[in-house]
Amino acid sequence: MSSAIIITGTDTGIGKTVFSAGLTLALQASYWKPVQAGLDEETDSETVARLTGRPTLPETYRLKLPASPHHAAAREGIRITAMPLPPVDGPLVVEGAGGALVPLDGSFLYADQMAKWQAPVIVVARTALGTINHSLLTIEALRARRVPLLGIVFIGEGMPDSQHSICRIAALPSLGRLPCLANVTRSALEQEFSAIDLATVKAAL
Repeated sequence: MSSAIIITGTDTGIGKTVFSAGLTLALQASYWKPVQAGLDEETDSETVARLTGRPTLPETYRLKLPASPHHAAAREGIRITAMPLPPVDGPLVVEGAGGALVPLDGSFLYADQMAKWQAPVIVVARTALGTINHSLLTIEALRARRVPLLGIVFIGEGMPDSQHSICRIAALPSLGRLPCLANVTRSALEQEFSAIDLATVKAAL
C-alpha cells in the first residue's frame, strides 16, 4: 500500500499542479489526479508526467467541461462517488481539483473525500492579497471535518507578514514558498524546491 500526501488549495489556478510535480520529483513518488475537469488543453496528469517522468495513475473521472467537477460530471450524466486511495509502491501524491470545498456531487465536497481518506494534507495558498482570509477559511473547513493537516505551502512573491499571520492564527507550520516560475522546467522546479521542508513531509509518510 502507498503512503499518500494530499494536495489541496485555497482556490483554482494557484500552482497546485506545479507544487505537486515538485513534490512527486522530490519524493520519487507516483502521482494521481482523481478528477480532471477539462480535456482540451494539457491535463494536470500530463503536466506532471512531462515535468517529472514519474508514474502517473489514470484519473478516475475524466470530464470534458472545464468547470466545477459536479457540474462537468452532470453534463455527461456521470455521478462522482467516494474514491479509495489506489495501492502503489512507495509514496503517492494526490492532487485535488480547485479548492477544498469544490463539490464533487451534490453536497459531497472534496473536503468530505479528504476526510474519508484520512491522509495528511498540504494546503497550497497564494501570497497575494486576500490570502489570509482564503487560507484560514480553507483550514477551518478541513478541521471541521477532522482532516489531518500537515502544513501550508505558499506560492508567489514572498509576503512575510501574511505568511506568518496565516501560520500563527491557524497554528500550522509553513512548509516553504515557491515563486511563480516564468518557465516551468524540471531543472527550475528542482532548484526552487530546495526551499521546501521535505523533512516534515517525509516524516508523515
